[in-house]
Amino acid sequence: MTALSAGKLWGMRRMADAAGRFKMTAVDQRPPIINPIAKARGGSAPWEDVAAFKTMLIKELQAESTALLLDPLYAIPHGAAVMDPRKALIMTLEEHAFVDTPEGRLSAEIDGWSVEKIKRSGGDAVKVLAWYRPDAGAGVNQSQKDFVKRVGEACARYDLPYVFELLVYPLAGEANQTKDYVELAAKHADHVLESVRIFAAPDYGVDLFKLESPVPAAGCDGSAKVQALFDEMGHLAGRPWVMLSAGAGMTEFRSVLDHAYRAGASGYLAGRAIWLKAFGAFPDWEAIRAGLRGEAIAYMRDLNALTDAHARPWQQHPAYGAGVALEHSDAEFRFKYKGF
Repeated sequence: MTALSAGKLWGMRRMADAAGRFKMTAVDQRPPIINPIAKARGGSAPWEDVAAFKTMLIKELQAESTALLLDPLYAIPHGAAVMDPRKALIMTLEEHAFVDTPEGRLSAEIDGWSVEKIKRSGGDAVKVLAWYRPDAGAGVNQSQKDFVKRVGEACARYDLPYVFELLVYPLAGEANQTKDYVELAAKHADHVLESVRIFAAPDYGVDLFKLESPVPAAGCDGSAKVQALFDEMGHLAGRPWVMLSAGAGMTEFRSVLDHAYRAGASGYLAGRAIWLKAFGAFPDWEAIRAGLRGEAIAYMRDLNALTDAHARPWQQHPAYGAGVALEHSDAEFRFKYKGF
């Protein structure tokens, strides 16, 4: 039976509802928000516009969310003041501007930002996205593994849950080249599954996986073949996991969740599937707000009903056996909490 430290257990409970299911909204996106604003403004994206939209997302969507994922550059400065303290605060750590090399993509922390600062800022959990392709260059993949492990060690040191997101991407010379934060149109299920298998190793310290569909979202057709891939992904994860939307449409993401919940997923951590249609009205702020209060909220309620009916409570994951155990060694507790 897997045991959780006191801080990690508290953070996992904070992110979920009372039954143990995750209904989490992502507000940490940067290029998917910055780029459309820059296009609409005919140049660069004013910081005030990006921050204002993120603040609006927090205000309008938090009532239907168990947790919110915020970034420190745009969402937190204004958004923290309007966020309901009853909702869990997940903070993103990775820099959105990855380094693209001929051998693959390299990830890193936001400059000046750390797990320690997330702890001191009141975060309930740390989220990291790592781009990964099992067939990328050996040096790139080792760097990505080192990055993920380094964050996992820091999360253990500061006793915060580690929410880890994986996305496959096109290598140099492949078709469907994109640097956008969307799922790879021609992705191979084997790349997704092998990536999950690698980072499920205990050395990386992942507490909750945030996973993409093993097939393009449009291909989630309810078939037994697709379901078998989701089942395998859940088995490989070996711990609680949730689904990301990766820019999928509303209908497609709901189909993704149908498969995921049958495979044992415990909820979702999604953004654009919820708010992208409303955002299309930018810079008409009132139209955006109306879209969030109308179709976006209705969609979240539909997803939440689906989650209530079919998602597995995270405490019931097989990794925990008969139930979640708390690390209770007096020496360990004193070590983790000295100085507090």
